[in-house]
Order: sequence, then C-alpha cells, then structure tokens
Amino acid sequence: MQSSIIVNAILRELDKEVPATRNCLERIPENLFGFKPHPTSMELGYLTTLVAQIPLWIASMIDNGEIDLATFTRLTPKTTREMVTYFEDNINKAKKSLQTIKDDDLSRNFTLKAQGKILISQKLEESISEAINHWIHHRGQLTVYMRMNGIPVPSIYGPSADDNPFR
Repeated sequence: MQSSIIVNAILRELDKEVPATRNCLERIPENLFGFKPHPTSMELGYLTTLVAQIPLWIASMIDNGEIDLATFTRLTPKTTREMVTYFEDNINKAKKSLQTIKDDDLSRNFTLKAQGKILISQKLEESISEAINHWIHHRGQLTVYMRMNGIPVPSIYGPSADDNPFR
C-alpha cells in the first residue's frame, strides 16, 4: 500500500486550523451580517459564509476536478448556528474526500473556471494548498471585521488581546 505523507499532512493542517476558525464563526452574530467597513468591502455575512465554505472547495477539487464559480452551489446561512453547522459539514466533506486519495492523485489537474472560461489549471496539490491559504487569509480578514465591531477575537496561533490568559 502506498503511503500518503502529503495527504496526511494536509489533513493535519486542516485539523489545526478548525478550532480557531470555529471559534471565530461562533462569535459572529447574525444581526451584523450586513456590516461593511467600506463600500468596496464584502459584507460580514458574505465573508463569514466564505470562511465557512472554503473547505467545501477542497472536496469539490478532489471529487470533481474543477469548480466553475458561476455554477458552484453556495449556501447562505441565516443564523450563527447555521453558519457553524455549514462549516462543520464542509470540513467533514473535505476530510472525507482527502481520505479517498493518495499522494499520487495530487498530481492530477484541477481547473478553476468562471462561466466556462478557464482561470487556473494546475496540479491538485497546488490548488489545495492555495485554498487553505485563501481560507486562512479570509479568516484573518474576518478577525479585523470582528475587532471593528467589538467582537472579542479568539486566540488563533497564540493569545489574542481578547483571549490572553497572561493579562
């Protein structure tokens, strides 16, 4: 049987990021979903949904080999509880899909499209890595929105100003 060193590393990375992401999502009240810090910024509800959804991209990358942004199904949770449940479901789907592949499968191509037009076509391993980076980036953006609204920011990689046990 072939070893899945890379796939196992991806699964470990997801496991490490899940608690901090869940802690952020649990703190976003639905009454602030419409908040925008600037006219060109996305709404807090959309950003929160994006953070909850990105793990689903990983499952779709593996299971379908492509995503078309024009047709990708997006759920729009209406409550904080629905948002957290959506996130948990998407993490479980990502893990389940990752558990079905081996390292050699990561050299398959993944294609990102918009209305059928190819935006990116690259190895699955690169796309999964970029999706995780994108997820972490948007979670960071979410913490800025949280700070702007007086929502305590949880510890991500160490104590935060709000969750500092050493103060």
